[in-house]
Amino acid sequence: MNQALPREIRGVLITVSGGRLLLPNASVSEVITMSTPEPVEGSPDWMLGRVNWRGWRVPLVSFPGLVGWPKAEGALNSRVAIIKALGGNPRMPFFAMVTQGFPRLTALSDDVILPTGDPETLPEGISTQVMVRDDEAYIPDLGTIERKIAEALESV
Repeated sequence: MNQALPREIRGVLITVSGGRLLLPNASVSEVITMSTPEPVEGSPDWMLGRVNWRGWRVPLVSFPGLVGWPKAEGALNSRVAIIKALGGNPRMPFFAMVTQGFPRLTALSDDVILPTGDPETLPEGISTQVMVRDDEAYIPDLGTIERKIAEALESV
């Protein structure tokens, strides 16, 4: 049986300090209110601590800090996006990142998403820069982000 691939997928545009991230809708488990994270002693500056979510102590990161952008998370309008980890680490099935405001669901197809910029100049942790209709966005490299989080937690 030959099944056609879907022509459209659902994505989520998430605003972080310094830009917008485009993620598959299925990778975002929930968006919660920002609360004071539990510190992780000896971790890098981009590791903001851990937040409690549904019985898990989820590592919370600053995406701008992780990729080397100027870090300017503000408390006003901050939320936390809980992201499903894809790396198969049973000790870290989720991680979280600080966002600004609420994510925006968007339908994606070949005609509304266009790669822009030079992938060779993007910092580690970003896969691609794209235009989604009129919005500039970055597609994060979730594998690299998970690896960096795991390494940071192992070293403390």
